[in-house]
This record gives sequence, C-alpha cells and structure tokens, in this order.
Amino acid sequence: MRITLAFVVLFFVFNICRGQNPNAYTVEQIDSLYHTLSSPSSMPSYKIFYEGMVGYEKLTSEDKIQNSRYLTLIDFSMSANTKRLWVIDLDSMKVVTNSLVAHGRNSGDEYAARFSNTMNSYMSSIGFFVTGQTYNGKHGESLYLEGIEPGVNDNARKRAIVIHAADYVSRDFIKKYGRIGRSHGCPALPPAVCSAVIDTIKDKSCLFIYYPDPDYLANSTYLN
Repeated sequence: MRITLAFVVLFFVFNICRGQNPNAYTVEQIDSLYHTLSSPSSMPSYKIFYEGMVGYEKLTSEDKIQNSRYLTLIDFSMSANTKRLWVIDLDSMKVVTNSLVAHGRNSGDEYAARFSNTMNSYMSSIGFFVTGQTYNGKHGESLYLEGIEPGVNDNARKRAIVIHAADYVSRDFIKKYGRIGRSHGCPALPPAVCSAVIDTIKDKSCLFIYYPDPDYLANSTYLN
C-alpha cells in the first residue's frame, strides 16, 4: 500500500509541474520517475531518459509541445539488432512501445557512428525533434519530423527525414543479413508497429535521438 501511495503522490506532483512549471523538475524528481517506469520488455538507460526529460521540459516551456503525454527515445549507441526505440506514456510511466528502428545507411552498419544534417548524406541526425502531421507517401503512412536544433538536425524536413515503415526492419532480415536494413536517414520502423507509433506520437510530441557525441552533449541548448 505504501508503494502505491508513493506512486500516486509522485504522479500528482509530476503532472502539476508538467502543467504549470516544466523547469521545476529536479534531478531527484527525474530519478524518482525513472524508477517508477515499467516496460514489458527492455528499459531505456537512465542516461537517455534523464537527457530526454531535460529536453522535454525545455520544449514544453517554449510551448513547442502539444502532445505532452508521450516521450519517444531512440538510442543510436545500441546495436541496430536490438529494440532501441521506446515510446513512454508519461501519464502512466509505462513504455507502450519498444521496437527496432533503423539508422541511415551512411551512419554505419550494425552500429551507427556518423551523423549528419546535410542533404543527400544518407546519414541519421541526432538530437531533439518535434513530431508533425502524418501523410501518405511511398512507404504508406508516414510522420513528419521537425528538427529543432540548428546545425544538428534542423534540415530534417528538407531532407525528408520522417518516420515510416520498412520491411527491412525485422528479425527475418537480421537472420538473413546479420543486421536490420538501413534507411536514407529516416528512423524507419517495422510495419507491424509503425502505424500505432505514428498515431500515438503525432501532432507535436517530443522525440529524442541519443548518441554519446561529446560535442553535441556539451553544446546542445536543450541539454545545457
């Protein structure tokens, strides 16, 4: 009963802060939230959750977030053969989706190591994004992404970096080729989960793509 009561109190405080003063979160509050987070499969690391929450707070304080219930995290330091995308419901503190996700073909093979914000680089971009509207393209239902960090990912819309489904993001592809396929820079998802993810996080929610790049971590205005 004491655990349940603490859980309720923590969410009450969290949602007051989220609605009135996003920058009021302390390290201790984020730490407490992380330790209430539950997932049916893997969990994001504390580091990516913490940094994702820091950027989420700032985006919320700048009124750039409308769909504030969900936070999406992608960890490009992990193998492409692991489920390295998490969609977190911040109201219930549950991971509602944990999925494979592709990186750009020029970013690396099984592991991503190179990132770009330039046209025709076929590399992924890192940093904070705000999701946009959906559209139907050559990959079916897709989701626009707006990169909000100048010089890091702000060419995402021009580069047509979107969330879309791809058959090469699958366990069968891994069995055949040793890794999932790679995109032109888009965070492509398995067809079985893509539509549900898009419908959940569309319309101005926060997406954070993490990689331990020292320059980015030191200079991002959304982390410092």
